[in-house]
Amino acid sequence: QVQLVESGGGLVQTGDSLRLSCVASGLTFSSYGMGWFRQAPGKEREFVAAISCYGGSTSYADSVKGRFTISRDNAKNTVYLQMNSLKLEDTAVYYCATARNGCNYYQRMGSYGDWGQGTQVTVSS
Repeated sequence: QVQLVESGGGLVQTGDSLRLSCVASGLTFSSYGMGWFRQAPGKEREFVAAISCYGGSTSYADSVKGRFTISRDNAKNTVYLQMNSLKLEDTAVYYCATARNGCNYYQRMGSYGDWGQGTQVTVSS
């Protein structure tokens, strides 16, 4: 059974940085693309960033491009999301997910099969 556990969220001020981690178990981690999504109160879950299985390709939402960096350590079964220059609008629950179809990365939620429970990120002024 696949399990994804996010951590690293918290309460920060605008301009601060956070690094989220997502540890995966129950799968051959290096065989799957991974994604980060977020959901703010009253809004739909949205794509944030994604990475291919070996980390050679990444994709970002326009709203985070240049501020967030996704990376992975396949030896540790972990995917990271480094978030810099945080803004109020980055406040959300952040989720990691595994791609359904192996190595590639995707922006569509439907392309992901397993999800973590989420970690809260709150940015205050």
